[in-house]
Amino acid sequence: MIDNGTQATTSLCPDCLTRIPAIKLRQGDCLFLVKTCPEHGEFKTLVWRGEPALESWSRPKAVIRAATPHSGEQRGCPFDCGICPEHRQQSCTVLIDVTNRCNLFCPFCFAASGKQTGPDPCLESIADRFRTALKKSGPHNIIQLSGGEPTMREDLPDIIALGRELGFPFIQLNSNGVRLAASREYAVELKRAGLFSVFLQFDGTEDQIYQSIRGRALLAEKMRAIEHCATAGLGVVLVPTIVKGVNTDNIGAILQLALELAPAVRGVHFQPVAYFGRHPAPSATKDRFTLPDLMRAIELQTSGLIRADHFRPPGCEHPLCSFHGNFLRQPDGELKPLSKQAVDCCCGNEPENRGTGRAVSYVAAQWAAAEPVSSPASDSLDTFLENHRINTFAISAMAFQDAWSLDLERVQECCIHVAAPDGRMIPFCLYNLTASNGAGLYRRGC
Repeated sequence: MIDNGTQATTSLCPDCLTRIPAIKLRQGDCLFLVKTCPEHGEFKTLVWRGEPALESWSRPKAVIRAATPHSGEQRGCPFDCGICPEHRQQSCTVLIDVTNRCNLFCPFCFAASGKQTGPDPCLESIADRFRTALKKSGPHNIIQLSGGEPTMREDLPDIIALGRELGFPFIQLNSNGVRLAASREYAVELKRAGLFSVFLQFDGTEDQIYQSIRGRALLAEKMRAIEHCATAGLGVVLVPTIVKGVNTDNIGAILQLALELAPAVRGVHFQPVAYFGRHPAPSATKDRFTLPDLMRAIELQTSGLIRADHFRPPGCEHPLCSFHGNFLRQPDGELKPLSKQAVDCCCGNEPENRGTGRAVSYVAAQWAAAEPVSSPASDSLDTFLENHRINTFAISAMAFQDAWSLDLERVQECCIHVAAPDGRMIPFCLYNLTASNGAGLYRRGC
């Protein structure tokens, strides 16, 4: 809970990445992160704007330390990640970067990916990262294969099969969809290897949006990718990067299209843009798009079909980091909020792996493809439950932190980690963090 004055925290200078004190400052219904570097001056960044009120936006949760914390060099957070003993959440989702190469060169890219010619990590190196995730937090994690663009690797099916053989039940692909759009058979091959779901980069329903954020028109390819995934039996989650003034007026249209494409599309996961990797200059306060801005835009642009009060704060990461809502699609087109689900976060709230495993299974079932019931006319309980699962729809958002908004209190509650090449597990925002000159804190290729 944040009071009406200020609250002390710690951050980094956006210019030199030196650890410096910071405060969370309340001004009206806005929350700012304010910090001063002795060399580079003061920085003030908008973090939260408007309703829902911060006082109401939290949930109780257990502290879950890593089973084998990384001792580091005793430099302190955030320089001893691996994960260090100060970290208060175990992994829920583990990303494994399999390449730095990409078939796009997006103006906005957290990994600054492109046509690099450096070698991809070998299969044994990737196997080591799977084993790191297994050792640090067990097989119950959601594994996301990322990059770069993972489909640039010809052996991607082998990587998926390797992860399944090592014991991970749910493997998901982060993809721009270009190769998936080009070949229906390729989607079938990935499914056969053991892939469950695709986190599909999907920024809007108009090509001018893609021209601005991705550098070229892509809508037709995105639609073919969804079609090919659906045919192959892969669940699809649309992942829009939200850039104020570019696609903030398209949020309702994205949701409308996603609902029309359900159950092939299992949900939408919004990501307001963060300024790391390759990006334009950091935005002014007026251009920051916060989670409350997004919740209110969803309500306004869906004419109240989806309301801001349908969303809940996270049960795992810090309250300022995300929101989520689960819904049941009704035959008349209405959505019934399922906000009282017992398990609605991929980490759960139990301090043991059984809670995490059960919760990850719940999320995996939501994101995986919806299998049609064998006898639609049946009134059995099994048929009812399967119809219920097919017609559920998830809406969520993640506010990643960049060098201007970084708050180490939030970092220490992160449950989305990258399995780094050197055997450490790094919180996602720290792994991708870049200073104003593009210098990174952790990312050094893959």
